[in-house]
Amino acid sequence: MSTAPALRVLTVSHSRARLAGHLARLGVERGGVLMVHASLRAVGAVDGGARAVAGALRDALGPQGTLVVPSFTPENSDTSPHYRSRVRGLGDRDREAVRAAMPAFDPATTAAPSMGRLSETVRLSPGSLRSVHPQTSFAAVGPLAGRVVADHLPDCHLGEDSPLARLHELRAQVLLLGCGFDSCSAFHLAEYRVPSPPRRTYRCVVRNGGERRWWEYEDVALDDSDFAALGADFERSARSPAVSDGVVGSAESRLFRFPEAVRFATRWLPAHRRLPAESFLRP
Repeated sequence: MSTAPALRVLTVSHSRARLAGHLARLGVERGGVLMVHASLRAVGAVDGGARAVAGALRDALGPQGTLVVPSFTPENSDTSPHYRSRVRGLGDRDREAVRAAMPAFDPATTAAPSMGRLSETVRLSPGSLRSVHPQTSFAAVGPLAGRVVADHLPDCHLGEDSPLARLHELRAQVLLLGCGFDSCSAFHLAEYRVPSPPRRTYRCVVRNGGERRWWEYEDVALDDSDFAALGADFERSARSPAVSDGVVGSAESRLFRFPEAVRFATRWLPAHRRLPAESFLRP
């Protein structure tokens, strides 16, 4: 009885230089400002891992370019979907124990595990700077990093007093590296720019005068549940291709200009969000 030979599965491993070449062909601008959302799993095996991916991004940008990533921290809030998922099914005592164990946000040391390996790699890079919002901080490295992360007010997640507005001013590019438009934080700036956006209350743990305390504040009700549909319409928009697409490593990726995305979203949201304001205030 004969047996068929076993099939060999070849795994392609990408180099930093190869990734930088892919990024350049996609259209990453040398000397520009680039905000990245990434799935390194989609990129595939890379010699040097997340550090090599971050290095390739900086190589494509060149020495005068600035790399920006979200370093959000929903882990220290009891009004976040992350918290609701964590305590689902728990009793009052166990839920309170989770709240009591939440560490206060420290921009110098607090990790952002839910943002992925690339974001953490950039946050920990030499010379990296981070904005100080206790929930929606951004990390940046490069000549314009200070301008991007400066003056992020603690009661403004992603609006005019956040790095998103600075990225808009700088006409930054946005790279979705192996992920979809549902991850596109640029669209959140448009939520602040529509007429009378709904608002809600947020809570998180901060450190004040060396003491840990809960802080409650009001801000625009953020809702990314329709960003995939918004992004699909943006990609199909009638203007000359607003979105470049291509493969970086093994990852299907998209590149576009920040102001164009926000402009489109600011028109799209009022036309497509027909829900009453209270639907945005889900606990």
